[in-house]
This record gives sequence, C-alpha cells and structure tokens, in this order.
Amino acid sequence: MPNLVIDKTTTQKLRVAQKAMERKILGIKLADRVKCSEIRKRTQIQDIVDFVAKQKWKWAGHVARLKNNRWTLRVTEWQPRNGKRSRGRQARRWRDDIVKTKGNTWSRDASDRDEWRRDAEGYILHWMDRAS
Repeated sequence: MPNLVIDKTTTQKLRVAQKAMERKILGIKLADRVKCSEIRKRTQIQDIVDFVAKQKWKWAGHVARLKNNRWTLRVTEWQPRNGKRSRGRQARRWRDDIVKTKGNTWSRDASDRDEWRRDAEGYILHWMDRAS
C-alpha cells in the first residue's frame, strides 16, 4: 500500500510544481508577474493537494468496505507482533490522518457510504489546513 502521508515540505513542492506546469500550459513566464489566482482561474485546474486528499479519503472508504480476506484490508489493519514502535517521534502512518479526523471506528463508519461522503469535506479541509 502506498504511504500517502504528505508533510508540509512535500505539499509545498507539489504546489510549486503544479503552478510551474500551469504557467507552462498558458505560456506565462515568472517575469510576467501574473498572480497565481489569475493563472488558476484561466486553467481551471484543481489544486493537487485537494485532489490527493479527496482520493485518499475515497480509497480509505473503499478499503474499509472490503471483505476480510482481502490483502489490502489486512495490510491497513496490520499490527506488528511485538506491538511496539521504535523510540523517538513516531512516523505517521497512512491511516493516522483518517483516525485523527474520524476516530478509531473509521473503518466501521465507512460502511455507510452516504455518511462517509458527507464527512469527506471536513477531512479535506482539516487535511489542507494541516498541510499548509
């Protein structure tokens, strides 16, 4: 399973790359001093960080609704045998963002698709605030 934990540095790099690509699409140079909001209006391309957050939320709901014999669900819920993580600041896991937003019962809550879709907007706003 891909580790989709994106920190502030990675978020910034993604946004810079996206803005550069949008400028290239429109043929605008940095020296032209066109505001990013104007470029975004012209291209009408969705922010990459927003897109990543939406996709992660959708994938988490999909994984939570899988049957128990699927390896994707097993990997998501896997706990190491010794039950310990290494010393020091803990690396964020893929599901830590979702647990922080939805709680430890997130996989049970995802079985109701309509509620899961309604909660997506709150997760995305929380995720983007933290990534900014």
